[in-house]
Amino acid sequence: MQRHPALRKLSSEHHLGLVIARRAANAATGGDDSAQAWAEIQRRFVQELEPHFRTEETGLLPALVEAGEEALVARTLREHEAMRRMIAQADATGLAEFAELLRTHIRFEEQTLFETAQQRLAAAVLNGLDDAAGSLSD
Repeated sequence: MQRHPALRKLSSEHHLGLVIARRAANAATGGDDSAQAWAEIQRRFVQELEPHFRTEETGLLPALVEAGEEALVARTLREHEAMRRMIAQADATGLAEFAELLRTHIRFEEQTLFETAQQRLAAAVLNGLDDAAGSLSD
């Protein structure tokens, strides 16, 4: 299914998340210096993923709750919080777990959350999400 224009930016940001996940997985297997990789991943999380999460949490997820999709929203929020906790850790011991959670989360959002949003939310609501996302980046 083609992405609604209001979800395209969020969907394209998932590519950045996959790059971060790949970096974490590579560092976890000894391909990179894990401490240096972890510092980079923490920085990129704050700069790239956290704004993405906030956009979802302030626009898309409340709209999905109103549409009766509490279970999908609850899973999304649990995973966001789990990743935030992992990033807050001072060491790189959780690189592989972080990489897997981020990959799984992105797949869930692309295949389930965004598809459900497109099916369940009215066009006016979806268009409003695009406006809300723009105001967060201002």
